[in-house]
Parts: sequence; C-alpha cells; structure tokens
Amino acid sequence: MTKLSVNINKIATLRNSRGGDVPNVVNFAKDVQRFGAEGVTIHPRPDERHIRYQDARDLVSVVHTEYNIEGNPIPKFIDLVLETKPTQVTLVPDSVDAITSNAGWDTIKHKDFLVEVISEFKRNNIRTSIFVDPDLKQIEGAKHTGTDRIELYTEAFAHEYSLGNEDAIKPYADCAKLANQLALGVNAGHDLSLDNIKFFKNNIEGLLEVSIGHALISESLYMGIENVIQMYLHRLS
Repeated sequence: MTKLSVNINKIATLRNSRGGDVPNVVNFAKDVQRFGAEGVTIHPRPDERHIRYQDARDLVSVVHTEYNIEGNPIPKFIDLVLETKPTQVTLVPDSVDAITSNAGWDTIKHKDFLVEVISEFKRNNIRTSIFVDPDLKQIEGAKHTGTDRIELYTEAFAHEYSLGNEDAIKPYADCAKLANQLALGVNAGHDLSLDNIKFFKNNIEGLLEVSIGHALISESLYMGIENVIQMYLHRLS
C-alpha cells in the first residue's frame, strides 16, 4: 500500500493570517495521524510565510509516523534538518520567491552539490529524496547522487488528466519503472487530489509514498479532514 503523507503547510498559512495560534499546527499533525495518515510533511521556506522553523522543531516529538521535511538545501535548511532528524528529507530546488514548487532538479548539472548534501544527511541516518521532473535522464542522474528515493513532480500529470488526457501518465510510469530498476524508491507529489490519485497510483509501479497538501486541505473544507483522509487511504489501497 502506498503511504499517505499529509502536507500541513496550508494549516500554518491559515494560522499566520491572524497572527495567533489557531489552528494549531502541532495539534493538527496529531489529528491527521490519528485519522490514519501515515506521515506528516512540511516545507519551510526562508521567509517562513507558512511553516516556521520552530514548527519543525515542535513537531519532532509528536510525529510518530513518517516525518518528511521538504526544502531547498540552503545552509539554514540543512542545519534545521540535521537538528530535527526527520525520517526523510526531500530536496526541492525552489527559489526564494516561488509561490510553490515549480520544477525538479537537474540531477546532472547539480550532481556534485547533491552528492555533497545527500552524503551529509545519510551520515546522519536521514533518508533522502530528491524532487525530479518525469525525465528518464534525470532519473539516471538521480541514481548517481546517492539518494534513496525520488519524488516525481506531478503537476503536469494533474493538469493534463483534468483535461481528459490519460496518456499524461506515461512519462511518470516510465520513470517509475526505471527508478525501480535502479533500486530508487519512488514518491510523488504536487497537485495530486481525490480526482486523480487512484488513476495515478494504479499506473505507477512501486509507488511508496504520496505527499498531498493543497488539494487535501481544500477538499476537507467541504468533507471534513477525517473523512478525506479515509477517502485517500481507500483510493491508495
């Protein structure tokens, strides 16, 4: 079964909009696990516009499933990950001014940098994953970085699938197949939703984990967080 990790950035965005502590990020992380989520994901950015670095520290003691911290490995982020020691760190090449993640790594161009960063995390027994576009050359490049897993950037699939183009799954399926041949674990995330998650999962070989935030939280406004988590788990089973 593919694990569901809930990205709780949007909860922090809502909290920060009023300057207080409602909704409480730590309590929400406890609740999504209680409702069945098999992981909690956060993506702190340098400006701390949603998840704050202190949130990452506060969550260490309450995430008893998989704790996944995403981000661009700038020195401040690297220090945070080494301090908190999550289950997994997902490296994302997002720029400081990006609204959301919008591209995967060029694993060939940035090989030396990725090798250095990944080696440091693995020395500290932190599983590593790198965010990649569905490109076979980038999957091959990822293997040479020493990463444990890749995370397929699924925005293009989600957009095309919403237009009725089921063939948009092919490059993702091909990349997952190659990753499995190369002994790389396969994760996925970005714009996955209740509408497309079952089709995606059924066509991706060896899909270990999906990280879902924006869609899941938005769907929960109408259907409730506990119910929505159960709906995802059913689609992923």
